[in-house]
Amino acid sequence: MSKVTEAFSNGKAFIPFLTAGDPNIEKTENYILELEKAGADLIEIGIPFSDPIAEGVVIQEADLRSLKAGTTTDKIFDMVASVRKKTDIPLVFMTYLNPVFHYGYEPFFTKCEEVGINGIIIPDMPYEEKGELNDIARSHQVDVISLIAPTSEQRIQKIAADAEGFIYLVSSLGVTGVRSEIKTDLDSMIAAIRKVTDIPVAVGFGINTTDQAANIAKIADGVIVGSAIVKMIAKYGTHAEQHIYTYVRMMKEAVMTANK
Repeated sequence: MSKVTEAFSNGKAFIPFLTAGDPNIEKTENYILELEKAGADLIEIGIPFSDPIAEGVVIQEADLRSLKAGTTTDKIFDMVASVRKKTDIPLVFMTYLNPVFHYGYEPFFTKCEEVGINGIIIPDMPYEEKGELNDIARSHQVDVISLIAPTSEQRIQKIAADAEGFIYLVSSLGVTGVRSEIKTDLDSMIAAIRKVTDIPVAVGFGINTTDQAANIAKIADGVIVGSAIVKMIAKYGTHAEQHIYTYVRMMKEAVMTANK
């Protein structure tokens, strides 16, 4: 079992996301540790990119703030190495193919292994192109996590059968961002996935309330929340620790109700 999959071994997992370098790289380290303290089971770390096509305005703006603050991929690797001296919580990068390609697949995943990154999510990489980096990532113990969207339709089982770590099930059409309602028929999508694999399924995109988290945790193995946390960091900047802790603790407790 990979380190990423292990995050689901104690019941329903809560997976928060934040953008590395927003508001600065030093606070990102603090906020990662705060997320773990509040009950996170796995943490997604966004590598900022100038053209994040899967992101709504909240994370787009976080990427711009991070880049303006001078964040680089190497600075993020250094920050992760520092975090790893304090925690062994599973860590996953979320980024786009361009930064990884530009860095070089082999040096990028070599560095991931060195600092302790356990997985990567690349939303603009089609499933059919996964092969060009999958073997390299696997050789460095990094899971390439597959996304399944409502538009995947007949490809759901094909993608699921080849998945590793966990499956990121996209709850809604469109980009990331807070939503008041999740309308996708997640039950049927998860049922289709379950026909070919028992790998954990975590649902993300738009989730921000305890009711949403609790309801999704009843049918999925994990809940992913990003924009709500990034909005909090945008609002409170370098003083967001307590706000992050309170929110994540509340969401984690909501997810845990599905274990009872």
